[in-house]
Amino acid sequence: MSNGERNSKLESIQSIIINKQMDGCIISSPVNQFWLCGYIFDGYIYIQPKGPAILFVRRPFNLKDDRAVFLRKPEQIPELLQQMKHPLPSHLMMETDYLSFNATIRLQKALKTDNVVNVSSDLRNLRMIKTSVELAQIKESAEIHTEVYKRIPSLYKKGMTDLELQIEIEREMRLHGSIGIFRSFGENMDIFMGSLLAGDNAQAASPFDYALGGEGISPILPLGANGSILKSGTTIMIDMAGNYRPYMDDMSRTFAIEQAPDIAYFAHEVSIKIHNTIKAFAKPGTSCSDIYNTALEIAKENNLDAYFMGTEQQAKFIGHGVGLEINEPPVFTPRSKETLAVGMAIALEPKFVLPGIGAVGIENTYIINENGLENITLCEEELITLK
Repeated sequence: MSNGERNSKLESIQSIIINKQMDGCIISSPVNQFWLCGYIFDGYIYIQPKGPAILFVRRPFNLKDDRAVFLRKPEQIPELLQQMKHPLPSHLMMETDYLSFNATIRLQKALKTDNVVNVSSDLRNLRMIKTSVELAQIKESAEIHTEVYKRIPSLYKKGMTDLELQIEIEREMRLHGSIGIFRSFGENMDIFMGSLLAGDNAQAASPFDYALGGEGISPILPLGANGSILKSGTTIMIDMAGNYRPYMDDMSRTFAIEQAPDIAYFAHEVSIKIHNTIKAFAKPGTSCSDIYNTALEIAKENNLDAYFMGTEQQAKFIGHGVGLEINEPPVFTPRSKETLAVGMAIALEPKFVLPGIGAVGIENTYIINENGLENITLCEEELITLK
């Protein structure tokens, strides 16, 4: 990360501190540490209305950064601030969406303040607009993602289970540089490298907050593949993460096992039509709720609204931002307040779940530029047959 980019991000947080009349901000989540520093550590970034950030570091003990101040516990922060001749904050911003209750209370007690404001949503909104360096990483990830997806037909073997196919895909992902996990924001967002849904498992409702669910292979993680044998006449939706760079893309593609009923091809084409319609009108300033409502209207016009984004449990969104986390703002729902802006990276995923067949549809990642939406997941969109 260049000094200019680092300083620009610091100043954007300092503007929030000043506008909200706060004395400082403590950042401790790995995602926001990376966004600000280009690496993560065990400790806290302390930001004041003016001046450079201070890194209070517990681990690693040999971190090389001129801003680093080493400590064993947060109770040392007040003394260290006094030694550096900085005032103690009486009004403080913290990531209370990330910190546990105990960690929040401990920091409050250490700094002797009860005036704490959550900064998590402010930071997510700042990260919504990507720099040119961040967008370049998302594009690089999408290119590798496409190469892996092109190999999927060669990985399929007749009689294999959904889990066996997913394992083969995960192996290809790791060989192509996948980090191995991807980060997501919020509760009920556990997942490993992505989701593969075959046949009626795509209908299975899940407690996890993703577009589609799946039964999973264990009650401890009720999501995704469940060990079903891949059967002729059904579909497989593959939504494996584009986690090849710190800044990620997102992409889903659908495959038919040997053959599929006509309605599967029809619904899949409607998903592609939704993408093409949105690309034709969306531009900077377009409302995210208008994008959702356009997708829903097309589903209704084609008598597919009963299958739109699920059956037993229907998701009420068709897309989201991507970046360091797979589920960044904006979110495309009927009540979204955000509008598109240059520098956003978004994933749109209008999908249908057909009982007895499986899920169909595609997900693409787009960069928002002055002219509209630029698709960066340039992989075959048609329903591909596996034999």
